[in-house]
Amino acid sequence: MKKKSDSPEASATPMKAPEPIVADDQSSQLADAERQGRQIPGYQILAKIGAGAMAVVFKARQISLDRIVAIKVMPKKLSADPEYVERFYREGQAAAKLNHANIVQAFDVGQAHGYHYFVMEYVEGKTVYEELAAGKVFSEARALDIAIQIAQALVHAHELGLIHRDVKPKNIMITPDGVAKLMDMGLARVADDAKAIAAEAGRLFGTPYYISPEQILGRGDVDFRCDIYGLGATLYHMITGRVPFDGKDSKEVMIRHVRQELVSPERYNLDLSFGICKVVRKMLAKAPADRHGSTQELLEDLQSVDFLLEAEAPTDDIPGLSGLAQHIAPDAPGPKPASTNRASQATTDITSTPDQAKPIKKLPLPLLIALAASVLLNILLLLLLL
Repeated sequence: MKKKSDSPEASATPMKAPEPIVADDQSSQLADAERQGRQIPGYQILAKIGAGAMAVVFKARQISLDRIVAIKVMPKKLSADPEYVERFYREGQAAAKLNHANIVQAFDVGQAHGYHYFVMEYVEGKTVYEELAAGKVFSEARALDIAIQIAQALVHAHELGLIHRDVKPKNIMITPDGVAKLMDMGLARVADDAKAIAAEAGRLFGTPYYISPEQILGRGDVDFRCDIYGLGATLYHMITGRVPFDGKDSKEVMIRHVRQELVSPERYNLDLSFGICKVVRKMLAKAPADRHGSTQELLEDLQSVDFLLEAEAPTDDIPGLSGLAQHIAPDAPGPKPASTNRASQATTDITSTPDQAKPIKKLPLPLLIALAASVLLNILLLLLLL
């Protein structure tokens, strides 16, 4: 897994803030440990690929299987705090339960020489956040493709009773082949874990720009619908280039998630279809009950919008239709020539413009004289009767 460091507002939790960690210092500590032969057993550290407040991520080679992996290592400064250690191992255990093409796979978790580590699949690519930070606004089709893949990952996780609770652009990796992978199960928990629900009551877990209102309010009944909200906020950001709610600080942003009405996506991007705007608005409903009733229902909605988008695409963009006419056999059945198609000809005559109308033929002179004489005789008869 290749991951960049989180921004200061990346994760809002009620836990006490750890002491500042200088990534370079930690990297040098690990390098010292390697030089002294105290490296993580069975792995060769190759390079540092990311750093955050909770861990440093390294690219490494698993010696026994000769494969490249990613290793997330917790700083020793946090190892003395049982709550951080428990959260770290919970991430590994949650990820280990999942086996899906759109979820970064977990391999191992353990401790060596005072370092807690978590080994996972190494993924080449960029996060959605990196693309957005570079100023990219995703096309509707591309954003839908990514959202559908992540929705499929969430369907798998939710079926196993796990909720992610931190779906956001930084936690979605896009491979060079266009595969979207959900990562970072650091805030994941079993949906119906009564002990965890009681312990977390009134506490806030999530990322301000993408957090659901029920998470902000510290409600104990947070369920799969918080992930629908997080994915909705991410999709909104991808198709508009801006977050659903912004503010001068994290507190103001979260207040707006709870109280402020959402500006519909088409206000910022006129090229969006009605379908995607409707789905996003439903995903970002304030009340969980107003969102989709299941992640599978959400997935089907996204797929329907994608299908309609493809159906409305120009035929030149549809493989197999471009240049089809030149491959039709000369004797293939088709419409009759216009000169023999009476219905078509009649329609043409009716809709023709005045200057295209056929001139009326003049009546012969003898016929005109006979008609005039008849009219005169009728007039004389009327006079006699009077």
